[in-house]
Order: sequence, then structure tokens, then C-alpha cells
Amino acid sequence: MKNLVIEVSEELKQAWPQFRGAAVFATVKNTAYNEELWKRIDEFTVLYRSKYTTDSIKEMPAIQATRQAYKKCGKDPSRYRPSSEALCRRILRGIPLYQIDTLVDLINLASIYSGHSIGGFDLDKIQGDRLVLGIGKAGEPYEGIGRGELNIEGMPVYRDAVGGVGTPTSDNERTKISEGTTHLLAIMNGYSGSEGLEENVTYMVDLLKEFAEAQEVKIVYFE
Repeated sequence: MKNLVIEVSEELKQAWPQFRGAAVFATVKNTAYNEELWKRIDEFTVLYRSKYTTDSIKEMPAIQATRQAYKKCGKDPSRYRPSSEALCRRILRGIPLYQIDTLVDLINLASIYSGHSIGGFDLDKIQGDRLVLGIGKAGEPYEGIGRGELNIEGMPVYRDAVGGVGTPTSDNERTKISEGTTHLLAIMNGYSGSEGLEENVTYMVDLLKEFAEAQEVKIVYFE
């Protein structure tokens, strides 16, 4: 499994100094569908709908902080919703989650559980030896997964040696998880700071071990 350094740029630190991140590296086995995972997701969805509404989720610290960070970086979070908020809104409107593959499905569950946007990458598709979290520039090319060309100006973005690979709204087609992914990088983005981050990372790692046979798990916290 390749070594990767993850850094936060000065421009992002100045715009949103509260940011704390957690990167999970793991060797995994992906599958097209996992019935037991979907039982877990369905049970969680029922519980979630009994506790929250589309209005109340805006007050969740993780979602609220991500929205505020977007504004500070120069993006309208209502036009370009962070993925965690979009997923929460989806299930609260009575629409089932997308079923993609086991790794993506469990990352989506961890995102709803935590309220944090989580980037999921095929580690072997990342170019170079570092990722840097910065802010998107005008005209910067970026192909969002299933979204085509995405305007990432004013949006937090992870870049590798080639360009952008992940934003809280959408990850990039170039580094996306596939059924053949064996080395995973999942980044939990704590725009609300470090409170609860470790517990939420543990929840995601437990899902990875239970449903994707995760081994060689390494967790790196960064800020």
C-alpha cells in the first residue's frame, strides 16, 4: 500500500482554522452488493427518520460547520450541497440511498451517521505522494462522479500531483472507487473540529472490517 502525505494549505487554514481531518488507509475487498450491510442501512434509516427532519439537520454541528466553511471559502452551500447534507436530506425525504457498491455504500452510511462529508478514493489511482487540501480556482477542471464538469471555484478541494480529486460535494471520476479497488483511502472531513471525530472514524473502520474485510488499517489525523 502506497504512502501518502496529507496536508492542509495555508489558504484553507486561514479561511477555516477549525478544520480537522482523519484519513483511513486500508487493504479491502469490495463487492457489488452486501445484503447484511443493507439490512444495517435500512435499520439506521428508520431510526434516523424518527429523530430528524430536513430542517433540524441544518443545526447538526458537522453539517452546519461544513456549510459555514463553504461560505468562508466562497461557495454557496445551498447551490452546491456538501454530500453529507445531501445524503441526510435524501433519506429524510423518503428516498432510498443509492446502491453503488459495498465500499461506497458503507462510506455513505458513515457520512450520514457522523454528519461529515467523507471522500472515498482508490488509493492506487492517486498520483504522486501527497494530497493537499486547498480551495478551488476559477476554471479549474474537475469531473464530479456522475455529475460531469463541476464548478469547484471557492470549494475546499484535495489535489494530487495531477489536480483535484475530492471536494465535500463530489469526488472526482479519476480516483473513484470501483469494484476492483483493493487499497482504500477514506477521508473524514471535520469542519466542526475534532469533537467526536475519533468516535466517528471508529464507526467507519468497524464497518470496513465487518463488510469489506479491511486489513492493514492505518488512521492518520491531520490539520
